[in-house]
This record gives sequence, C-alpha cells and structure tokens, in this order.
Amino acid sequence: MAGRGSTSNVIAALASFFIPGLGQLVQGRILMALVQFIAAGVIWVVSFGTLGWVVHIWSVIDAALWKGPR
Repeated sequence: MAGRGSTSNVIAALASFFIPGLGQLVQGRILMALVQFIAAGVIWVVSFGTLGWVVHIWSVIDAALWKGPR
C-alpha cells in the first residue's frame, strides 16, 4: 500500500464515507475497522443521531491519511 493520497487510500476513504470502518477493512486493519464501526453505531444511537458524524468523519480521514506498515 502506498502513502497518503494514493488511489487505494482514496478508495478506502470513499468506502468509509458510506460505512464507518469499511475503508480500514479494505486496508486490512481489522481491529480499527471494528472499533470505528462499533463506535459509530453506539454514538449514533446514544446521541439520537446527532453526534455519529464525528466518528464517521474520523473514519474517512483515518483511511485517507493512513501510511501503511513501515
């Protein structure tokens, strides 16, 4: 996987835009995908649908800026 701005990171960010954590799953980061998916779901429910965007946007940014294993 290449650095940030690469095509794979753009695809991962788009995937996370639709479902939080899906982009991390595409990148092979299963634990982070689960964390973001569950956190987004819990916050959406607890905040009555108002603060879930915080985790949702975090998921997109995390997928877009991930640099891969070193």
